[in-house]
Amino acid sequence: MKNLLLAAAFLISGSAISQNLKIVSYQDGTQKLNGMVTSNSGKKLPGVLILPAWKGIDDEAKMAAANLEKEGYIAFIADIYGEGNYPTDNTSAAKTAGFYKQNYQAYQKRISLALDQLKKSGANADKIAVIGYCFGGTGALETMRAKMPVLGVVSIHGGIGKDQSRPNGAISTKVLVENPAEDESVTQTDYDGLVKELKDGRADWQIITYANSKHTFTDPKSKDYNPVMAKRAWDHTMMFLKELLK
Repeated sequence: MKNLLLAAAFLISGSAISQNLKIVSYQDGTQKLNGMVTSNSGKKLPGVLILPAWKGIDDEAKMAAANLEKEGYIAFIADIYGEGNYPTDNTSAAKTAGFYKQNYQAYQKRISLALDQLKKSGANADKIAVIGYCFGGTGALETMRAKMPVLGVVSIHGGIGKDQSRPNGAISTKVLVENPAEDESVTQTDYDGLVKELKDGRADWQIITYANSKHTFTDPKSKDYNPVMAKRAWDHTMMFLKELLK
């Protein structure tokens, strides 16, 4: 009951705050994309790009943006799929997200376009980080692999595996991976492969594993929501961003 009350309070407060987000439309060729930016856009502040989970921009991404604004960051939520392509259920989400995981260069391009929008919104180009949830956590790691000009990335219960045919390379950005201990979508092979990739790249990296936590442990709407571990994960994210951007 306590967990349900905490989740309800989180969602109610988040809903009110997220109303300050503004829609920003931009293009990838002929495809219209609809991101969202915090109301402090236009100010010269550190920036955080948020990559949402597999169904696209959701309440968790909006809450993160609202809370980042309170901490003094401009936040921009990326639209990876584009208008007319938003999944409506888990089956379509798995198919659409799967396309971008397989076609990682297309995913990287959409992330890069969103980064451009974050900069156009006033974010200091020299002080930018990326955080992502679930499918977006995969995107955070793709940001790292593409060597985009960001200071750090945070993968929050993200898919961490990579096609073994892709070579490991040098990694210049700092990396934080927030990994739920009971995430059935992450295999030991995935985990070991990521550790090797980070070591081979001589990265500044950290993996934090959260006990008694399943895949969507940070999402108040999920049956697997773990409010204690979700708060710890958010606190770790804030520590990481403060070190990089403030």
